[in-house]
Amino acid sequence: MPIHGDHFVRSLVDLPVALSRDAAEPLAAQLTGWLREAMRGGRLAPGERLPSSRGLAAQLGVSRTVVTEAYQQLYAEGWLDGRHGSGTFVTELDLPVPAPPEPSAPVRRPEPEPAPSIDLVPGEPWVRDYDRAAWKRAWRRAADLPPGHDPDPYGLPYLRELLARHLRRTRAVAVGPENVLVTRGTANGLDLVALALRERARRAGVEDPGYRVARNVFAGRGLEVVPCPVDGDGVIVDGLPEDLGLLYTTPAHQYPLGGRLPIPRRERLLAWARRTGATIVEDDYDAEFRYDVAPLPALYGLDPARVVLLGTLSKALSPDIGLGWLVGPEDLLAVIAGLREDLGDRTSGPVQQAVATLIEHGDLDRHLRRMRLEYARRRAVVVEILGPVCRLHGDTAGLHVLAELPAGVGPRIVREAAARGVRLDSVERHHFGPPRVHGLVIGYGSASLGDVRRGCAVVAELIAHRTRATF
Repeated sequence: MPIHGDHFVRSLVDLPVALSRDAAEPLAAQLTGWLREAMRGGRLAPGERLPSSRGLAAQLGVSRTVVTEAYQQLYAEGWLDGRHGSGTFVTELDLPVPAPPEPSAPVRRPEPEPAPSIDLVPGEPWVRDYDRAAWKRAWRRAADLPPGHDPDPYGLPYLRELLARHLRRTRAVAVGPENVLVTRGTANGLDLVALALRERARRAGVEDPGYRVARNVFAGRGLEVVPCPVDGDGVIVDGLPEDLGLLYTTPAHQYPLGGRLPIPRRERLLAWARRTGATIVEDDYDAEFRYDVAPLPALYGLDPARVVLLGTLSKALSPDIGLGWLVGPEDLLAVIAGLREDLGDRTSGPVQQAVATLIEHGDLDRHLRRMRLEYARRRAVVVEILGPVCRLHGDTAGLHVLAELPAGVGPRIVREAAARGVRLDSVERHHFGPPRVHGLVIGYGSASLGDVRRGCAVVAELIAHRTRATF
């Protein structure tokens, strides 16, 4: 029976589904239990496509709500995997299947293949669920336009207008296209700012622990890199050096500790910048994704004169897009545009055209809404499994959490988890100097819901074992 390429949908009434309206257990719970056991026992194979909720309800003679509730529960547990535009499938679960009877004569058995790696390293989004029709429409539109010969160092004017509208709507910043420059991503924007300001910003502050690329970019442009400690709320303003010319920060969801810079601290940070004359480089990292909390305004919106805002589509869509934006004062953007021309630095015209189409048709907004729900489900699984065995930080936003652990435990668990097919990252690696915070940075963006559940189960087991051994 084909279950992948042809997406064969089995009629589940051909299997012995027994639902009773006279039972004390609700119909949805009965169906959930039956489907779970069918998948565990191999009657429903990994990768097999299930009927639509409407179709199965008609087959079983129950309301569609019964089937929808069963599917939602199994989806949350990681048994089912929804593929956009394709249907609902049985997840590839690593569960034991009843062995067939032993043959009468000995046969040569193949060696089992190693389990596939589960990637819980932070920094990557889920790129396998997107609107293919919208994606194709965007690139067809880009292909219909003639190649450009004199690229605008600011970016395509129409895309800048669309990005300005997008930021006014989603980040509450009063910005026009004259304040927007299209980049190739956050690192490119950060490099351009460092190059433009390096003559008057000899010392650049970076969060510690923090984004290693920011340290590398500043150092590569000849700036003295100064580590600035962070805590659970973000960068610590009290004690910031008075002679910094630049300060790089991630206030929407600090990387890697996960804090969201609260309003009082934002105001103190801006007051520090006004007093010292420093420029704050705000990386709007993970601002698109938040859970159970209200959005906080961008720093740029609170003081456009002192803040440069960097954004990217690497998390919203894919790192492969290679497009971002830099928002700042017109005089700074003019300097940066001149530097781009001198360096031959440019953002792909067809990519800009495609992104403009995605924004113009509302496809980007729809994708973000869908992914917020998807990431919220994965975040809930991480909290459910790891919450009982360690202290978690930063689970109200973004695509990663910090699992705080005793010193020395995190790197050991990274090695042990790798031997069991789970890739992890430790927070120690992100410090500029001696580590002050210890634990694991758990990313849940690039793994499927089922893989997040299985990977976190492995991590929870290792944490429980190691912390018992530590104490």
